[in-house]
Amino acid sequence: MPSTINSQPSTFPGAKRWLVLGIALAVLVSLFSAQFNRYYLGIAIDCGISIILAVSLNLINGHTGQFSLGHAGFMAVGGYSAAKLTLVCSPMVPDSLKPLLFLAALLLGGCMAAVIGLGVGIPSLRLKGDYLAIVTLGFGEIIRVVVQNMESVGAASGLKGIPKYTTLGWTFALAAVTIYVVAALVNSTYGRGFIAVNDDEVAASSMGINPVRYKVTAFVIGAFFAGVAGGLYAHHKQFLSPTGFDFLKSIDIVVMVILGGMGRTVGVIIAAIILTLLPEVLRQFADYRMIIYSLLIIGLMMARPQGLFTFGQKKKGAAAV
Repeated sequence: MPSTINSQPSTFPGAKRWLVLGIALAVLVSLFSAQFNRYYLGIAIDCGISIILAVSLNLINGHTGQFSLGHAGFMAVGGYSAAKLTLVCSPMVPDSLKPLLFLAALLLGGCMAAVIGLGVGIPSLRLKGDYLAIVTLGFGEIIRVVVQNMESVGAASGLKGIPKYTTLGWTFALAAVTIYVVAALVNSTYGRGFIAVNDDEVAASSMGINPVRYKVTAFVIGAFFAGVAGGLYAHHKQFLSPTGFDFLKSIDIVVMVILGGMGRTVGVIIAAIILTLLPEVLRQFADYRMIIYSLLIIGLMMARPQGLFTFGQKKKGAAAV
């Protein structure tokens, strides 16, 4: 256990340069997005949103060793909060300032989701395993039901008329930021606490680490980025419905993390892209699309229960990339 906490954190040479490069490429591609097929452009944006959701949940489920089933609830909080702000303020803001309004809306959505995540995390993260999964699932459903009964956000009929601010540049720039923040956090000295809690919570406690503190921190950060993804989703689809944030959505995100390999950032990113593209590829099979999709997922998990993109064993005390 001492080696887990006191070992020198692994570093990513040029990580900040990769972050800047990723943002620059996202913005550059976005400048030419008007020439792209709108259908493929929409799928690409969906992939970027899935990456944010999967990487943020990977911090909770993969790196910290929890099992949350409430990520869709945080996405809903972020999406509705961001959409409500832009719907109210957009008519009063000149076009030149609307990117700043969108940024403010995304930050508001992320912060609101983080606050809810803190409220959920403090009482529930003293639990473990199945108990934690059930509690987070319950909280996620509570959020959905509350939204479904709020007339101010459209209630069961949904929130309509959301301005379309999400672009390829915004989506993949924020995906790059999410990947960088999670990777930098986990591979920092402080982040060794996440790995220690994941490896052996009892041993971590005996070394003076407060597991609940690290669990709540991971939960809040994961919820923040889920809220940002929700804001991007809202301004991409231009319509929000409570049914889009049910427990099946949370399951979809969990499957991305498990299929990519728990704690494996690169694997989770690839799995998020594959599982977003797969339903679109299978559209040609019409009514049998989701049956084939489910069978493929079952087959993949039976073939690689440890995840498709786990090569070798994860070293103790080091975050997998």
